[in-house]
Order: sequence, then C-alpha cells, then structure tokens
Amino acid sequence: MANNTSIGVIIGNRDFFPDSLVAACRTEVLSTLEEHGINAILLDTDKTKMGGVESFRDASICAQLFKQHQDTIAGVIVILPNFGDERGIAETLKLANLDVPVLVQAYPDDLDKLDVARRRDAWCGKISVCNNLYQYGIKYSLTSKHVVHPKDPSFSTDLKQFIGVCRVVKGLRNMRIGAIGARPGGFNTVRYSEKILQRHGITVVTTDLSEILGQANRLHHTDPIVKDRLEQIRSYAPTGLTPDEALYQIAKLDVVLNQFMDEHVLDATAIQCWTSLQKNYGCNVCTSMSIMSENMLPSACEVDVTGTLTMYAMQLASGSPSALVDWNNNYAQDDEKCVLFHCGNWAKSFLPDIEISNAPILGTSVGVENTYGALSGRTPAMPLTYGRISTDDVRGVIKAYVGEGELTNDTLDTFGNRAVAQINDLQGLMHYVCRNGFEHHVVMNASNTAGILKEAFGNYLGWEIYEHGKKI
Repeated sequence: MANNTSIGVIIGNRDFFPDSLVAACRTEVLSTLEEHGINAILLDTDKTKMGGVESFRDASICAQLFKQHQDTIAGVIVILPNFGDERGIAETLKLANLDVPVLVQAYPDDLDKLDVARRRDAWCGKISVCNNLYQYGIKYSLTSKHVVHPKDPSFSTDLKQFIGVCRVVKGLRNMRIGAIGARPGGFNTVRYSEKILQRHGITVVTTDLSEILGQANRLHHTDPIVKDRLEQIRSYAPTGLTPDEALYQIAKLDVVLNQFMDEHVLDATAIQCWTSLQKNYGCNVCTSMSIMSENMLPSACEVDVTGTLTMYAMQLASGSPSALVDWNNNYAQDDEKCVLFHCGNWAKSFLPDIEISNAPILGTSVGVENTYGALSGRTPAMPLTYGRISTDDVRGVIKAYVGEGELTNDTLDTFGNRAVAQINDLQGLMHYVCRNGFEHHVVMNASNTAGILKEAFGNYLGWEIYEHGKKI
C-alpha cells in the first residue's frame, strides 16, 4: 500500500535551550519522513522561532495550520529536540481538535555534549509532555525507546507502526459495510449490534438477498457487462470443471454486487452465502467475495458483519488482503497447531493453487451442482496475524483479540480453502475465545501487525482488546 500519508509535526522548544537543536532536528525529521513517503505539515521557520512551538501564541498559529489540513492529517508527531514546552504542545493539540493518533518522540543526549550549549534534557521533557497530554485527555503513542534519534532503525519501525495505527483509526471511524441478506438461521454466532457499531462511526447498509438475486436474474449472458465480468473471472482463477452455465450465474451476480457497492459507497460486505443462494439461484458467491477481498474490498460469509469489519481493520494495518476463516480442526496431536478452513472465499493472495470449484459439505444438503463458485486452494507458509472484533451487546461494548503466529507447510489432505496455523499457547487462546464468547470465525492476514491493531483498538478507539502472548 502506498503511503502518501499527511502527518502534522510539532517541534517542541524551550527558550533557554540552544536554537541550533531545533534547526538540526527539523532537517533530520523531514528527511526521515520523506524517506517513508510521509507528507509533513508543520510551521514554516518564519511563522515562529525556527518553526518550533513554545508559547500559547505559537500553539495558536500551529493549531490554525493543522485545522486548514484537518481533512488530510491522519496523525500528529510531537518532536522534542530539547525539553520542550509541555503546555505549548498540549495547547496546540487541544486547539486543533483533530482527534487523531499522536506519537511522542524525544531526542537522546550525548554523554560528551551535556554542557549548557548542547544538552537537550528531552528524556525528562518527554515525561512532562506526556503528563500534560494525559491531563488534557489527549491520547498518544510512545516510541519503543524512551529517547531515540530520528535516524535510529527503531524509530523507522515506530514510524511504520504509527502510520498503520493512523490508517486503522481513520478508516474504521468512517467505515461503511453492506449487509446483504439475512444471516443463516443456524448462525446465532454472527449476531451483532448495528447500534453499537454506529456509535463508533461504523455504518451498516442492509439489503434483502432477493433484491440482489432479482437484479442478477434480469441480466442475460449476452449482455456486454456480463461477458466482460466473465472474462475478468476467468483471468482471476482457473475454472476447473465449473460448467459454463454456473460461470454465467457467478458473473451476473458479481455485476450486481459491484453495482450495489458502488451505489452505496461501501468499504466491505457481508453476504448471506447459503443456503438461499444455492436453492434459489444455483451457485456459490465465494468467487466474487474472493475477488472483492483481493481488491481490498473485503467480503465475509454468513453475513458476518463484525468479521468483515475485522478483515478491513487488518487490511488497513498491513496494506494486504485479509481472509475470514474458521477455527476448524485440531492438527493431529500438536497442541500448538490447528487447521483453518472455509468452503472457499479467501483472497487469491492466500491461494497460489487457486481453482474455482464446488462445496462438497454444503452440496450434501443443496446439491453439489448448485455450489459451483466455491474456491479450492491451500495456503502455504507465511506470516500470520489473526484476530476478531465483536460487539458484546449485553455490556454495550466492542471487544477484540489479536495475536501473531505463522502459517506452515504441514501436510493437510482435504478440500476447500485450507491452512495450518502454528500459535504459541494455542490452547490458552482457545480458552480465551470460548470463555469470552467470541465467534468461531477469525480473520487472518499475512503480516505481523498485532501491535498496530492493539494500539488502534485499545488506545484510540476505546475498545476492549486482548493481545495473545503479551504479558504487558
């Protein structure tokens, strides 16, 4: 995912420290941000002394600048080349009222430069700045090292994580999800609260499945838009033994789903993928869902709205597609491994051997001939971030868990979309999932972004969050 993120920058200053520290800091920080493709929004050097923020007047000028860019600023970085003025920094953020993530960085001192002309005292100043932000009720993030130079490799990691946090927070606060059809009757597990989601800025747009199927049935296989979509499907994945009639059904449905998403400006969908679809239309929707997820418009089965919310969150954190999976099977006698499975809608990124096929399990009740459109494929070894967002309607909160592990190449002789996951203390994680009433669906992403998600969910969105494997 291209960065192109705009970040507000506050350079703190204090009058009895040398101005040369501010000038050098400005050059170093701008160079680092440019290396990461970040557009920095900060005071010009002629607006305040060296472009720093020290007084209430400076804070007012900087806040006004940030307000002019409030539609594009995804976060703010506070830079402390010296102790900094804690009030000026807090007042800037208060007056700007951006309500975006804030990262606080402070420069380290050099042991041979602790004289009056060159000492920084930013170690101490950072504590004071954070104390003021806490008093003002402003949420903030910290660098992994208490003090760190902008050219230190760890700051580069901190910066990448912070930008990920900014993407997640901004994206989820204005997310729009399409809920297409009613959840399958046997799936109480995917019930959720629209009202709780809306309170957090997440809008759910609903439609009856019959509306979608009716529009699809009115299309003809000779329609140019259908023929074009069929070619896109053929180029997306090998069709295997899927008959042409089923492919045309898949293509017509895909046309209508994309029109629905465009009409309602949706970021993601959750679809009633069985059994009405197979009985009344004659195919699976998995291929369309896979294509959408691969194109960064995640789609979840069984009208799992908070599942697709999780998919979108992980996509924002990593810049890569997500997949909704079942915590499905034990892996032989290995307590640290399990099988992840779904009948077949994972994004192509997870399936190098992807093929359009059918759904044997579902076919036992609706007829295998009505389940073409499901995907078959095995996910190879890759990094794993897993997690789940859920609305706890009884307590009126949003809760989540996240963690990291790995996907392996262990032998797995079965059908559908499948993978083997290895997770430390997997048994403890399953106890947590069961004890806290989470769904059997979980989301996987080929990344190491659990820390980003925890910071975004817990610190900035105010959700209850558990990160598996972390003691702090």
